[in-house]
Amino acid sequence: MLEALKKALLSGFGAVILTKEKAEKITRKLVKESKLSREDAQKLIDELFETGSREWSDIEESLSKSIRKRVENLDIPSKKELHGLKSKVGKLEKRIETLEQELSKKEEN
Repeated sequence: MLEALKKALLSGFGAVILTKEKAEKITRKLVKESKLSREDAQKLIDELFETGSREWSDIEESLSKSIRKRVENLDIPSKKELHGLKSKVGKLEKRIETLEQELSKKEEN
C-alpha cells in the first residue's frame, strides 16, 4: 500500500509540486482512515520530500544548462570580454590623444 501510494504521488511532477501541507493532509487522512500507520505516514512524507528535492535539483540544473546554452548561442559578450574591450578602448584613447598632441606640436613648428 505504501509503495503504491508513493508511486502515485510521485508521478510526473507531483513530488515537486506537492507541498508539505498537502502531503501531511493526505497522510493524516490516511492515518485517520486506518489505511496507513503514523510511522508509515512519516516515512512517506520524508521520502516524498527527499525525492522531490532531488527532482527539483535536477530540473534546476537542466534549466540552467539550457539557459546557458541559449545565451552562448546569442553571442553576447561576457563581463570579462567587455572589461577587456573597455581597457583596450581606454588605451587607444590615450594613444590617440598622445598622437594628436605630437601632431599639434609638429604643426606649430
